[in-house]
Amino acid sequence: MQNNPTILLVDDDTALLKLLTMRLESSGYQILAAESGSEALGKIQQSNVDLVLTDLCMDGMDGLALFERIHQQRPDLPVVIMTAHGSIPDAVSAAQKGVFAFLTKPIDKEYLLDTVRSALKAVSRASSQEWRAGITSRSQVMESVLDQAQRVAASDVSVLITGASGTGKECMARAIHAASRRADKPFIAINCGALPEQLLESELFGHNKGAFTGAVANHQGLFLAANQGTLFLDEIGDMPLPLQVKLLRVLQERKVRPVGSTESIDIDVRVISATHRDLNQAMLAQEFREDLFYRLNVVNLSLPSLQDRPEDIPLLARSFLSIAASRHNPKVRGISPGALHLLAQSAWPGNVRQLENVIEQVVALSNSPIISEGLVSQALENEEQVIPSFNDARAEFEKRYLTKVLRITEGNVTHAARIAQRNRTDFYKLLNRHDIEPSRFKSEARAIKKQQADMMKKTG
Repeated sequence: MQNNPTILLVDDDTALLKLLTMRLESSGYQILAAESGSEALGKIQQSNVDLVLTDLCMDGMDGLALFERIHQQRPDLPVVIMTAHGSIPDAVSAAQKGVFAFLTKPIDKEYLLDTVRSALKAVSRASSQEWRAGITSRSQVMESVLDQAQRVAASDVSVLITGASGTGKECMARAIHAASRRADKPFIAINCGALPEQLLESELFGHNKGAFTGAVANHQGLFLAANQGTLFLDEIGDMPLPLQVKLLRVLQERKVRPVGSTESIDIDVRVISATHRDLNQAMLAQEFREDLFYRLNVVNLSLPSLQDRPEDIPLLARSFLSIAASRHNPKVRGISPGALHLLAQSAWPGNVRQLENVIEQVVALSNSPIISEGLVSQALENEEQVIPSFNDARAEFEKRYLTKVLRITEGNVTHAARIAQRNRTDFYKLLNRHDIEPSRFKSEARAIKKQQADMMKKTG
C-alpha cells in the first residue's frame, strides 16, 4: 500500500462528497470521487484504490450492488457503506456479505476516521500475511488460532493440530510451514490411517532394495524427502502401535533408518501432526503411546468447527465459488442473498470440507450466473442423503452395538463382553474409543426398576 492511501468516495449527493473529501484530505488521504456506481467501477479499473466508501441508496446501482461488483473484481478491496436509512437488519446483511463496516448518517468525523484507519490497517495486515493465504477467515476464534500459529511457526517445536474432520487441519499445517524459516523447503503430507502398517513404515522411513517382497529398488522415504522442510502426519491417532515406537525414536534421535538398512541417516525435519480423535482417550485405552503424545504435542492448536465461526461462511462460500466457477462453470459470478442466508443457517457437520463440496455442486449444476436459494436447498438435502465412508459407518455401528449390549446387561461390562465375544480389556478399549460410560446404563436400569416398582405400588 502507498504512503498516502487512496480512498474512493461514492455518493450521488455532491455536497456530501465535498464535505467528506475535505475531512479525509485534511487527514492525509488521497481522494477520488464518483457520483454513481458505474463511475466508481471505472475509477477502480483506472486507479490504484485502497478503500471504497459508498452510499447505500443511490439511483441505478445501489451500495450493496456496487460492493458485489467490486468483490468480484477486487475481493481484497475493503468497502464501507454509508446510509441515512441505517438499521440493524441492514448492518447484519452487509456484514454477512463481507462489507467491512456500516456507517449511519450523519457521520461523526472521528468515527469515520477510526473506521477508515481500521479498514486500511486490515488490508495492510492481510497483504503481509501471504503465509495464511489458504485460510479464509474473519472470525475472532479462528484469528486467535492463526495468531498462535504464526507465533509458533517461528520456532521448530512440534505442533499437534486437533479438530473435527473437515475443519482444515492440513491447511493450518501448510500455513505454519509457509510462515516458518522452512517455507522454501519441502512440505510433505501423509495420512497415517490410509495405509497398512508395512507400507506406511516404508513410506515414512524408506527401504533398501530387497528389504521385503516387492522392494525392487531403494526408496528414500518421506522423512528424507522432507529434509530441512516440514512433514505433516495427518490422522496420527490411527498410526499402529509398532510404528509409534519407531516414530518416537526418529523424533528423539533426529535420525532415520530405512527398512532393511543397518545405517541411520541424520535428518532435519519439522513435524506437524493432526488428528480428529481424542488422544487422551486413546492413551487410556492403550492405543496411543503417552511418550509419543508428549513429543508431538509440544504446542496444541485446536481448530473450531464451522458452527463456531458462522461469520466466515459467506467469505468461504464466495472463495469456493470463485474457484469452482473457474474450473467447472465460468458463467457463474455470484450467489443470491437468500442462498447465503441458507448456508449461514446450516449446521455443517462436515465443516469447511462439506461447505466446499456443496458450493462445488451448485456451481456445476447452475444454469444462472447467480446461485439461487433453491439450488442450495437441493444440494443440502442431497448432502443429508450421502452414504457415509466405511470407517464412519463402522464406527456408528460399533457405537450402537455397544450401547445395545450394555443396555441389555444393565451396564455389566463382563456380561456385555461375553455377549460380544471379546475379552474385557478389548471391550473397555472399544468403550473408551466411543466415549461410552458403563455406569450410565446402570443408573438407567435402576431408574427403570424404580419406576416399575412405583407403578406396582400404585396398582397394588
